[in-house]
Amino acid sequence: MGKARPAVLDLAFANLLLLPLVKSWEASLPSTDSDHITIIITLTTPCLNQKPPRPRWADTDWDTLDPINKGFKVLAAPPCRTPPKLDEWMSESLNRLVALLQEHTPVSRPSHHSKPWWTPHLTILHREYHKAARAARKHDTPHMREVAGTSKTGYFKAIKATKNKHWSSFLLTATPQSLWTAKRFAYGRTQPRFPSVPGAETPLQMNNVHPEHFFPPKEPCSPPPRLRPHSSVPPLTTEEITAALSKCSPTSAPGTDGIPYSTWKQVNKINPSILLQIFSPLVLLGYHPASLKSSNGVILDKPGKPSYESPSSFRIIVLIGTFSKILERIIAARLLTAARLRRLLHLNQCGSLPGLSTYDACLTLTNDVKTLQRPRLKVSSLFLDIKAGFDNVDNNTLARILREGGMPPYLVSWVSSFLGE
Repeated sequence: MGKARPAVLDLAFANLLLLPLVKSWEASLPSTDSDHITIIITLTTPCLNQKPPRPRWADTDWDTLDPINKGFKVLAAPPCRTPPKLDEWMSESLNRLVALLQEHTPVSRPSHHSKPWWTPHLTILHREYHKAARAARKHDTPHMREVAGTSKTGYFKAIKATKNKHWSSFLLTATPQSLWTAKRFAYGRTQPRFPSVPGAETPLQMNNVHPEHFFPPKEPCSPPPRLRPHSSVPPLTTEEITAALSKCSPTSAPGTDGIPYSTWKQVNKINPSILLQIFSPLVLLGYHPASLKSSNGVILDKPGKPSYESPSSFRIIVLIGTFSKILERIIAARLLTAARLRRLLHLNQCGSLPGLSTYDACLTLTNDVKTLQRPRLKVSSLFLDIKAGFDNVDNNTLARILREGGMPPYLVSWVSSFLGE
């Protein structure tokens, strides 16, 4: 047969889809006294559309958190009050607090197979049904087939009854916020639309085109080199934080931090000094950290558009972290108080003011129209919809208007910091 040569007994092939799952490949085992070598191949578990674990904030173990929160110490603010140092302090303080909350909060792994109507009784029926079906296949007798059929009929009837009961209960307890969920359940999900933008074919290219449309680049504004405490700044109180939290809905969707308002309300209830010590330096310096400006954006199509080939036929919903929204509410309440004291608000201003709503605006408009119609004057109303007004507010112009109106310097500084990069 000629000279002996090594023979290949086992050869493993991996295509491009399997290749990313190959974690390691080594020949470290001892010889098997044969003419081939044993190869160890370690594969990772494929994650196909698997969502990451999500904390169940409603099930946080507050009993074990009570003594920890009461003894939680917030890091001292840095002596060097530059924006990078303050951003670093803010991120570290918030991360320590969030890590503490997550440690005592169970997690769940969402799945598209999850059924909100499923009950423990259905689990028992499901187990009995499969047990009877296996017994019928193993012992093919008329009695076993009858038992399996009865078990199957009872199982699927229980599923139908449980679904109907869950749907009826959902409709009875439906709120105005959950009506859209009911509509989606009844009519199903609509097919999502995606614009076909020239030059953007891959998902990565589309991801780059949309932010450029919704958030056009602006001229960068350089932050002040050093933040100095403003004089005559009213100290932040726990009552202000509690008042800001009381206006936050527990059903609001959280942003990048993923923490609902109900969790921050509980933290403030257990130890009010935690949020007070974190927010106080930011109010005193009139600064909004860059770490609180990150947000999650969801792009939705506008209904009734003749064409969906342009980004202008879509709108973006931005979800900012709840921790940042609490600080915004605190500053907004102070801005409102200062504006009313200086008579900067128009008499007919109704939006974004507590105690006033669209109903008041309609009454004001109706009263003005009827007042002018009494002397037989012609009355016309002009309604304007300012597109992307907030995104195009000039930082320097707004700061100048606030200063000319006599607003406190720390509020002017915070607004400029909030609108800055």
